[in-house]
Amino acid sequence: MPQSPRVEFKKDGGNGISVSDLVLAGSEGRVGFRGLFENKFILGISLFSTLGGFLFGYDQGVVSNVLAIESFGVKFPAIYTNATLKGWFVSTLLLAACLGANVNGPVCDKIGRKVDIICNVVIFLLGSSLQAGAMSPVYLFAGRAVAGLAIGSLTHVVPMYLAEISSAKIRGSLVSLQQLAITFGILVSYWIAYGTSHIGGTRCAPDIPYTGALLNGRPTFDPYTDVPPGGCTGQTQASWRIPLAFQIFPALCLGIGMLFMPYSPRWLVEQGHEEEALEVLSRLRRKPADNRSVRIEFLKIMAEVRFAREVMNVAYPNAGPIRQIINKYLALTSSWPKSKRIIVGCLTMMFQQFMGINALIYYAPTIFGQLGLDPNTTSLFATGVYGIVNMFATLPAIVLLDSLGRRPLLISGAAGCFTCLAIVGSLVTVYGKDWQVHTVAARTAIVFVFVYDVNFSYSWAPIGWVIPSEIFPLHLRSTGISITTSTTWLSNFVVGLVTPEMLNVGGMAYFIFAGFSLAALLSVLFFFPETKGRTLEETDAAFGDNVTDREREHMDGICQELGLPVQALLNA
Repeated sequence: MPQSPRVEFKKDGGNGISVSDLVLAGSEGRVGFRGLFENKFILGISLFSTLGGFLFGYDQGVVSNVLAIESFGVKFPAIYTNATLKGWFVSTLLLAACLGANVNGPVCDKIGRKVDIICNVVIFLLGSSLQAGAMSPVYLFAGRAVAGLAIGSLTHVVPMYLAEISSAKIRGSLVSLQQLAITFGILVSYWIAYGTSHIGGTRCAPDIPYTGALLNGRPTFDPYTDVPPGGCTGQTQASWRIPLAFQIFPALCLGIGMLFMPYSPRWLVEQGHEEEALEVLSRLRRKPADNRSVRIEFLKIMAEVRFAREVMNVAYPNAGPIRQIINKYLALTSSWPKSKRIIVGCLTMMFQQFMGINALIYYAPTIFGQLGLDPNTTSLFATGVYGIVNMFATLPAIVLLDSLGRRPLLISGAAGCFTCLAIVGSLVTVYGKDWQVHTVAARTAIVFVFVYDVNFSYSWAPIGWVIPSEIFPLHLRSTGISITTSTTWLSNFVVGLVTPEMLNVGGMAYFIFAGFSLAALLSVLFFFPETKGRTLEETDAAFGDNVTDREREHMDGICQELGLPVQALLNA
């Protein structure tokens, strides 16, 4: 791509930007939640972009209720009755999402964050259509796989896009909007599926008694024996096809709307489009291009891009396009500070899944049914309430993330999750064989499932997306986030696959998730640095990634050439 003419600023008094300018620029703007509303332009772009998170959340939530709908069981009886096939139905999307997140790293660097989102929306539309119109398991699983590729890519690119258009003081709150959108998607999917499950009634054949396996002492629906010769006389196929088809609408809105969204200014600088990058940054900050804070932020990006490119060229000279992609992966393990970034990012995403939240999301009706609620009505309603709690409990993170910091929320959240899961596991182990006799224990277990949801939703749920989006240097950001995002999907895949089997073994699932919650607590206490308030170009110091004397001189020269004090990049 041809280089744009170099952008130059007038240097006041011949001295360029001073250290005092940095201090003044750093003091501008409010922190966190209050700062979100200072720039409604960025807030609007961010809320719209997080439709990608909404799609992820919706697809997560809709599958749990679809699996509990009897007319779905009649159409796909093997999936409905077989725990292993049910696990694979959930996990096919997750495995494909892991692949999508990995592949999307170099693609996103090449075509840009904006175009990448649009392309993945098109892929998602194909996958959603295959699922909604499926007449055989082949089409159903194919739709899950195609949609998974797109969702994996979107969960990689959207948090990165949000981080790159935001400022340091509101970045945590802004990226946490991604998790709010995910929880809103889950909430919408629960209640749409709950409503459509009543189309034609909640039962396939109301006049035929159940003959399936006993659950809490009562027989359940068997799609092989409890269906009249002509098919369902009550509940219709629309009860599960409509929820699967609904996700096409927000995907269309995202794809069309992204045509009018700005490119990432950091990506534009990487591509050599410096004038366009400055123009976009000026629009995003709602300030003129010669404003002090805009100048400093733009020059920081310029300096970091030049430094990273020149260091990579020295380390890996004469590298071709494929080798350049490989070199980015190698660079992420070239030193302990860079390896630590990968470890922190991957641990964050792994714990986010192995603490059990998606097991509850994917199999909530089943879990609430096992805890004594009616599997056809009450458990679906409780699942919808769970979605409401999940969404509203995310709001404190948006308010507190940039004021309290990441570590305090992660520590308190992990401690709360550990306590709740240990209590639920103990109750299930002791009383789970006969909830009808031990109704108080059953209600107590349900309460602590909701308390667990609150603890996870204000902490690990949103921060799991924030930390990976802010810990990598610009030239390695897309590659690093692709690795951490694929980690969450691989972990998600494992959880989705094994949970149906674990739920059949007393409280084992809850104890395993409690163990991971304890491991998460210890990891944050002894290993995770605090990244609150640092610009994306200032995270090196948080990870002890101190440059060598030669690199320091090199960076100093770049900063002096741009008229920027070297403290802008070396101080945190």
